[in-house]
Formats: sequence, structure tokens, C-alpha cells
Amino acid sequence: MPVKIYSLALLGLEAEIIEVEADTGGGELGQFSVVGLPDAAVSESRERVRLAVKNSGMEFPKLKVTVNLAPANFKKQGSAFDLPIALSILLTTGRLKELSDLNQCAFAGELALDGSLRPVSGVLSMAMKAKAVGFKKFFVPLANAGEAALVKGLTVYGLNNLSELVMWWLGKGELNPSAPTEINLINDYSEADFAYIAGQEFAKRALEISAAGGHNLLMSGPPGSGKTMLAKALPSILPNLTFEEALEITKIYSVSGELKPGEPIVRNRPFRSPHHSASGAALVGGGAWPRPGEISLAHRGVLFIDELPEMPRNILEALRQPLEDGQITIARAAHHLKYPAKFILVAAMNPCPCGFLGDSSKECVCNQNSILSYSRKISGPIIDRFDLRIDVPRVEFEKLSSSSKNESSESVKLRIEKARAVQAERFKNLKIITNSEMSSEQVKRFAKPDVAGQALLEQAVKKLSISPRGYFRLLKTARTIADLAALPNINSSHIAEALQYRFPAT
Repeated sequence: MPVKIYSLALLGLEAEIIEVEADTGGGELGQFSVVGLPDAAVSESRERVRLAVKNSGMEFPKLKVTVNLAPANFKKQGSAFDLPIALSILLTTGRLKELSDLNQCAFAGELALDGSLRPVSGVLSMAMKAKAVGFKKFFVPLANAGEAALVKGLTVYGLNNLSELVMWWLGKGELNPSAPTEINLINDYSEADFAYIAGQEFAKRALEISAAGGHNLLMSGPPGSGKTMLAKALPSILPNLTFEEALEITKIYSVSGELKPGEPIVRNRPFRSPHHSASGAALVGGGAWPRPGEISLAHRGVLFIDELPEMPRNILEALRQPLEDGQITIARAAHHLKYPAKFILVAAMNPCPCGFLGDSSKECVCNQNSILSYSRKISGPIIDRFDLRIDVPRVEFEKLSSSSKNESSESVKLRIEKARAVQAERFKNLKIITNSEMSSEQVKRFAKPDVAGQALLEQAVKKLSISPRGYFRLLKTARTIADLAALPNINSSHIAEALQYRFPAT
């Protein structure tokens, strides 16, 4: 008589319920097969499960064992099916009896050969799905218990090994539910504080606007002018994560296997800095079994690309769609996966190959052709997606050696939190958080300038040949500048400041 217990499989960021069915007989003695479109890791579970059961003091059936993972219309990957496969086999032998509430229990975990349980990826997505479909109990490796316990209304049991679960099942041991995970969301980037950055007041103001409205920022300047340091300081002025944002990010990191041991939830806003040699799949996501890329790992945080022109052009172009839509869609023959990608893009570049074009202290040695070739490595559509473009000049000696105290990130962050609160009230009935996420229709509704501002904007559009995308992005930036000034309406000074970030001097 076949038996059935429940597990979960990952499909992108979401999980699907899997029925793990097991039966014995109908073939050679001792044969063990897993069907239901398993990948290599699932197929290899046969040897792990066989030895884990034996080394946990239980007898593996001497008859043929067949395990089916249903539904069989999509591929099952990973090692999370080890535990439910082992339990289903023990149920077929009669070693374990079916629990009265077995249909309300879900199981996931990788077995070591000695029967101990190792953590698996994507447990938060699994727990959320289990709760959504009505499961009451979820059994996972102890290392994953804190992550699963983020889901309220689901009783989570963290297990050290298979024997522990079997003894509890037989009524010979205790198994205590995991306590709800303590939530303490912070934004600790104390090592990259504005107070440690000498000078660069103009760049700091641009970073403040970027953080307040979620605007993309491009910095150009000579080597050593502080572009990387400024980028690393941006997360220090971003508001603390909300619980909903933290769950979004944690799901991505859990599926990617990037959660830090002992930290079941992501508490800080992400800061990702891929090297310019990163592949397209590493940056935007993909692979044979599509996984989130750097743009999704930077969700609700910062993606920093240094040496922007050195990144292959075709990979840069792949950023165009996610920068507009806030998500990346990865298409495969069998399925389409969507990963969120709402991040602040911060990029840095030199003004020319040698890096000293326009520098006040060192002469540029590049010829005109090499300068033009260098600048053309970045396409117009990519440049157009940066709301803020600034020059970051060399810091003068007087400012470097000055003993005067610079404004700290904490005080800047207070202004940004006030501006974000204004945006939260403005967008409370919409599915957006920051000004940069506004659609064209929402810009017309929420970012309409006064008469003087409209006149200046009209003049700028005509003289500077601003594209329609640039027009709306300019208004979004002006809306953020007005929010920082705690003003309900956009005036000509806000438009003027937005223009100077949109069109730098060089």
C-alpha cells in the first residue's frame, strides 16, 4: 500500500507543494528508484537516504522501493527531498505509523550519511507556501528553523537528525517547536560614514537625493577622487528596512543560498558590487536552472558597478529592462521566472582611459579618438536611465587636511527618513515606495511644477533636447528635491537643481 507525505520544491522564488509517494515490491530486491523528473542531486539522494536510515539504527527495506515526486511535470532540484523520502520509506516498512495529522505536516532537509540534517536553500519560500495552503507543522533542519519561524501561524520544528524525529514520532522523545524569530532590523554601515569623507559636498548632496527618492547615480572623476568610498557610504543613509522589505530580500537570499549562518533574516539593505568581468547570468540572473543575479540580490538596496565602461556592452544593455520594470523575467522553454530587481544603481567611471581628463592637477594624455571611443562604450539608453550624473573632482589639500567635522550619515539619514515618510503617505494606496518608481501617469499627478517651474522645464527640454524618458525622470528628481525641502509643490529652484545633476559640466 503506497504512503504519501508532503514536501516542497522551489520554482524561482516561489515554492510548490510536492507529494512524496513511496511503495515497495515489483522488482529486484534492494533496488531503489526515484521518479518524478528528479535532477542529479535528487537522484543521488538514494544513496544518502539508504545509509542515513541504516546509520540511524533502522532497517532499510530489502524489497524494491519506488519513490514518486508528484506532480511530475516540472523538474525537482536540490537535496531538500532527502528527509521526506526517508520518512516515506520508513512508513512503507511499518517502522513508523501514520500520524493523525500527517496531511497537515510538511518536511524538508538534506540528510548526511550519519543521519544528521544539513540546511537547505529556500526554506522561507517553502514555509510561506506551506502556511498559505493550510499546513500546520513544518519540519526542517535546525539551521533553517529560525528562517522558517519568520512565518507566523506555522509551527516549526528544527531537527538535528533523523533519529530525533523518529523517536518523537514513536512517542519516545520530545520535540519542541522553534520560538518565533526575533526581528531587529538595522542599517549598520558604520565603517562607511559620511563623516569620514572629506569634501565632495556636491557629491554628498547627490547621494542624499539618490537615497531619498531611489534614483540611479553615475559618478565620473579621476582615480582616487573618492567615487568608490562615496558609493559605499550610500547604504549608511538609507532608511532601515521594513519587515515586508526584509522578507522580500530574505526570500531572494534564501533561494540563492546566500543567507549568513545564524542570521535567518536579512537585517541590512544590500550592497552588491560585482566585478566588471561578471557574466550576464551572474549580473541579471539565469543559468541552466535560473537563479537570481546580482540585480535581484541588490533588491531594495544598492548595486554598485565600478569602472562602468569596462563592463561588456551587451551585459550592460541587459540592465535596461529591469531598470525600467523593477524586475527581471527569465524565459526558458518549460517556464518563465520573475525575480524582483528594485535597486539603486550607482556607477563610477573615469572621464577618459587615463582618467585625468579635466583634472586640475594632472594632464590628460589621451587623444581625442580614444576619449570618444571610451565614452561610446556606454550606450545612450543606459546613460539616460541615470537620474543623477555628477563629476567627482580631486579633493583639494586644504579639505583633506582640515580638522573641521563633516556631517555624519546619521544626520543625513534623518532628512531622508522624513522625505521617505512623505512618499509613503503619497503612495499609500499604490504599489510603489519611492519617487523613482512612479509611472508617467503618476508623475503627471504627483510631480506637477508651478508656473515658473513649468516655464523653466519647457525651456530646458527645447534647448537640451531632453528625451521623453529624461523629461519624466527629471520631474521625479525634482519631486524628491521638493520632498527633502518639505515642500508640497515643485518650484523653479527644484527644477534647476535637478537639471544640474542631469547635465553635469563635463
